[in-house]
Amino acid sequence: MVATRFIGWLRKYEKWFGLTATVLISAGLYTGLVTSSPDYYQGEVVRIMYVHVPFAQTAMLAYSTLFLCSIWYLWKKEAVVDNACHAAAGLSLFFTAGGLITGSIWGKPTWNAWWVWDPRLTSFAIMFLTLVGYLMLRTFLDDKEKKATFSAILAIIGFVDLPIIHFSVEWWRSLHQPLSVSNRGVSIAPDMLVPFTLMSIGVGILFSYMLMVRTQMLYLEHLLEAKQGRLLNEGQL
Repeated sequence: MVATRFIGWLRKYEKWFGLTATVLISAGLYTGLVTSSPDYYQGEVVRIMYVHVPFAQTAMLAYSTLFLCSIWYLWKKEAVVDNACHAAAGLSLFFTAGGLITGSIWGKPTWNAWWVWDPRLTSFAIMFLTLVGYLMLRTFLDDKEKKATFSAILAIIGFVDLPIIHFSVEWWRSLHQPLSVSNRGVSIAPDMLVPFTLMSIGVGILFSYMLMVRTQMLYLEHLLEAKQGRLLNEGQL
């Protein structure tokens, strides 16, 4: 009953999330690539920030969603929550890979290297490997309950990496620039802050939309597998 209501809610609101994300990302890309000024030091290269930073932020948002859904699953053992965990993990891997790739592209002209063992980059790569391990665990385990339980435990343990990612530029000497928006204030030009904000919110809402769609797909696959199993058992009687 809970699953039915939850899936119904997703179907009701998913199109509005998709539409909102499209509008915000379109506006963010236009203002970021066309109307905003180049950086004093980096020049036009800084424009990749409008994609890289929102992808990195959303990767952490997606993992946080995976973490919360994993706790919820271990508490309630609801199949639809496990579907949400699976969906969030795949999307977190997608945004993490996007953050690493765009960061490397940005790093080449800025640091003269595609990759450096910087604390922020290294801890972010650890999150990527954790997600790969999570999805491999879901792929190779056959028992559905063990698969969901062990995957949830791994996701919860892996969450310890997120505070390290966030505070790495504060805790250690780092090539990576410090936070542009922090409790110390905003260290970014106003005409850059507008596209940055639009893209950050837009990509975050895009994740929400993708999570809704992917969770429904996995839930329907779960129902189909259960129905096929019942039909097979009835045919053997």
